[in-house]
Amino acid sequence: MRFMTLYKPGTENDMPTEKEMAAVGQLIEEMAKAGTLILTDGLQPSSKGARVRIDSTGKFTVIDGPFTETKELVGGYAIINAKSKAEAIELTKRFLKTMGRGESEIRLMQDAPAFDAASAPPSGKAAQKPRAKTAARA
Repeated sequence: MRFMTLYKPGTENDMPTEKEMAAVGQLIEEMAKAGTLILTDGLQPSSKGARVRIDSTGKFTVIDGPFTETKELVGGYAIINAKSKAEAIELTKRFLKTMGRGESEIRLMQDAPAFDAASAPPSGKAAQKPRAKTAARA
């Protein structure tokens, strides 16, 4: 099963130390070799981003960063392959222990991607895969 983990460091100004980055790099390498890590990346500060909202009338609101509620900001993400939610939790605990702070939200992903750029035809047109119907998830 694929899970997405969203890492929230709790602050936006605390950049990981070189030691933390080396430890995370080692963890990434271990998880990649084990086949549990599919994709991961960090995000730039919210000052380089924007929030886009649409209301019930169709009106858009765009708010440029930085955002004040830093404890809710996502600092990075990973897509992992785990046999169960319990295994995904244990993998996420390893990451958080390596970072030494923050929290992660873990979400089960759909069985098949709605879009996969690697499967798109060369014409550049999006090829969508139909989602398999599955039983209700816990």
